[in-house]
Amino acid sequence: MPAPTALAPALRIGPLDLQVPVVLAPMAGITNTAFRRLCREYGAGLYVSEMITSRALVERNETTMRLVTHHESETPRSIQLYGVDPATVAEAVRIVVAEDLADHVDLNFGCPVPKVTRKGGGSALPWKLGLFTEIVRRAASAAGDLPLTVKMRKGIDDDHLTYLEAGRAAEDAGAAAVALHARTAAQFYSGTADWSAIARLKETVTSVPVLGNGDIWSADDAVRMMSETGCDGVVVGRGCLGRPWLFGELAAAFGADASRVDPTLGFVAAAFRRHAELLVEFFDDEGRGCRDIRKHVAWYFKGYPVGGDVRASLATASSLAEIDALLAQLDHDAPYPGAAAEGQRGRAGTPKRPALPEGWLEHRELDATSSGDLAAAELDHSGG
Repeated sequence: MPAPTALAPALRIGPLDLQVPVVLAPMAGITNTAFRRLCREYGAGLYVSEMITSRALVERNETTMRLVTHHESETPRSIQLYGVDPATVAEAVRIVVAEDLADHVDLNFGCPVPKVTRKGGGSALPWKLGLFTEIVRRAASAAGDLPLTVKMRKGIDDDHLTYLEAGRAAEDAGAAAVALHARTAAQFYSGTADWSAIARLKETVTSVPVLGNGDIWSADDAVRMMSETGCDGVVVGRGCLGRPWLFGELAAAFGADASRVDPTLGFVAAAFRRHAELLVEFFDDEGRGCRDIRKHVAWYFKGYPVGGDVRASLATASSLAEIDALLAQLDHDAPYPGAAAEGQRGRAGTPKRPALPEGWLEHRELDATSSGDLAAAELDHSGG
């Protein structure tokens, strides 16, 4: 699995110095402590938690408090917060700082999921530039010396782009870095990421790092993105699904001391087993950990000679012993299958009209109706 070697400067985000300019993107139901630990075992970078609802953190929701807990081996620790009310987001950041829950906070302005955008959150929120700016300003003030960053999309759709003005606003409001997923909310994860937008953002935001996100499926893609756009680092999401060793390949590609792996089927089976083991530890429940690993089966074994019956059994296994017995049936010497295992991973979805509050696009500032929708969104007690 060759990838070009390129020397890149260490990425500095506020006081954090990263050995390689690589960030693991938050992914709901994926980037829990178990997966973050596994990725760290292969490479280096900044590994961000699942999205945490600010209101749920302020109210100390039990599930949320579990999600913000890091393993002692994790350093630096990173949490992503979602919120739509400046006061609530700032209070959540104050809790992170006061209780030493993380070394870095990222704010989510990129989520395209309808249940989030329908209430004006995620990738819908930067359209209300004043609100966006106030959230970042107050959160950055609450963070103090803790670096606070922003992750966003190009905009709601091609007719309602926000990323350049939002990038400038975040920079001026105290963000330590700005990350851009180079798609609109309307694209969801479909089509091709517009890397030229990352280049334009880099030309616009000049005093803090700009990170690029979208269509990084290999170390080669990451090196190429930085070369083509001039961005300061990359954010990797779906490309590492079922392939946590990608972070080792990224580290090696960026000149760090990391060895490339030979992902035979035996290597992949061992990684899958380690992931399951870490999930069991995270949930402190073997059955729950084995249920959670099921969604990763197709990603890990994409392109490999693993029969449908074994795949189906792995997707229903309820114990580590069952998983071990099934993995023992595989041909561990089977080589890496090349192109069959590469390319897009995860669901791309299809372009769709974003779900937005009524009248959201009519004004750039909040009106009474929009304020009510946002208040309802902030009452979401979800733990992620």
